[in-house]
Amino acid sequence: MRILITGAAGFLGSHLCERLLSEGHSVIGMDNFLTGDPQNLAHLTTNENFSFIRHDVSNFIFVPGKLDAVLHFASPASPNKNSPYGYPNLPIQTMKAGALGTHNALGVAKANNATFLLASTSEIYGDPEEHPQKETYWGHVDPTGPRSMYDEAKRFAEALTMSYHRFHGIDTRIVRIFNTYGSRMRLDDGRVIPNFIQQALRNEPLTIYGEGKQTRSFCFADDLIEGIYRLLLSGIHEPVNIGNPVEMTVLELAVKVNEIINNPAGLIINEDLRLGNDPERRRPDITKARELLNWEPQYTLVQGLEKTIPYFKMKLGI
Repeated sequence: MRILITGAAGFLGSHLCERLLSEGHSVIGMDNFLTGDPQNLAHLTTNENFSFIRHDVSNFIFVPGKLDAVLHFASPASPNKNSPYGYPNLPIQTMKAGALGTHNALGVAKANNATFLLASTSEIYGDPEEHPQKETYWGHVDPTGPRSMYDEAKRFAEALTMSYHRFHGIDTRIVRIFNTYGSRMRLDDGRVIPNFIQQALRNEPLTIYGEGKQTRSFCFADDLIEGIYRLLLSGIHEPVNIGNPVEMTVLELAVKVNEIINNPAGLIINEDLRLGNDPERRRPDITKARELLNWEPQYTLVQGLEKTIPYFKMKLGI
């Protein structure tokens, strides 16, 4: 296939480019480097099946030649209000990527009669009252709160995607991505795993916001990309959760990172600096992915962290 990937220079977009090229597909990456990093794609530039277009997806998209699939991954994704790449500091750009960007990417898919895959998120469930979260759960979301620029952009994107499917007959996919980690995350991303790994590698105490009792489920990037690839090749139009169902507290994660890196500095319980409406619990129900895609995570947290830590050592010069 000849495939367009928006947000190609991002953490997940770059891994997806790599995987699709390894499967023999031709990939056109698109990014404006708002949060993406050109270095994430540097190793692909000599691949004859890869090309790149620098472009903001909130503007009209034109790609010469026939496309077989369009994968829309362009969006800020970090909730950290202290990171320049966090969507609280990029609220308008985040809304435009989810609304105008999705509309423009769907337009390209429609013009080419191509398959369209939307990168959605577990954030559409908000601070869930159902646990674990099934795809049938409608969510518990504040439409005007401090996370609303991301949550509502993705909820709109899902609605628009399904509208194009129902009205125009576009072959669509929607992946709801839960917390994921791996190489190519930005050092200043602000999310919990990059923060913990860096602090531990520097032999600094790991900073816990609040009491660390909030839970997350962490999926290694290779597992997530495998699930997305299987979804792309499927005929499933309704949303599918892709994530790791093993739930742990942030405090448990901190202890595990310190153990793996052998950091003697311990932990610091800090003031609660989390963004408002931070979900207290988050865990995917992946029954649908198991049954329809024959997919489930293969990496344990320890295995995934052991494959991720060398990247951060390299970026930190350790």
